Amino acid sequence: MSVPVICIVGKKKSGKTTFIEKLLPELAALGLSVGTVKHDAHSFEMDREGKDSWRHRQAGAATVAVSSPTQVAVIKSVDREMWLPELAETFFADRHLVLAEGYFRSDMPKIEVFRAEAHAEPLCGPHNSGEKRLLAMVTDDLAGSADPGVPVFGLDEAPQVAAWIARRFHGWVQSGLWSAERD
Repeated sequence: MSVPVICIVGKKKSGKTTFIEKLLPELAALGLSVGTVKHDAHSFEMDREGKDSWRHRQAGAATVAVSSPTQVAVIKSVDREMWLPELAETFFADRHLVLAEGYFRSDMPKIEVFRAEAHAEPLCGPHNSGEKRLLAMVTDDLAGSADPGVPVFGLDEAPQVAAWIARRFHGWVQSGLWSAERD
């Protein structure tokens, strides 16, 4: 079974990261183990000059892993950007869910974070919500001036969004704990 992936999308400075920070502990409280992916349209460096792992990469290692008793990090050179399903299956197969920040152009399901205070209109609306696979909207505009045709939650309703995700992607929750049959 594939790991479900939900993209958290929105315009720049809409509050995507802040909402993910609120959502993660709520999902964990329901017993979900969640991984995250942050999309970066540009190249990035995680290693610092002079560190042993950096030196290994400079010497020609295509993949470098740093391991300790409590965590592991892998830096791997790739020929092309990996697709979200590939990332989920390769790195998150042991998780219940993956939240990806960004990836608006992907064909993965999405929750948009929209703040009317910061932007005139959301990325998704009735004209493209089906095509973009919009599942829900999280917004400060609960009056719905831009009705997306999907469930709408407030910016402070992370517990409600977590419960909605749990029902939608994992079937049911009993007393806040996952049924052993569902794992």
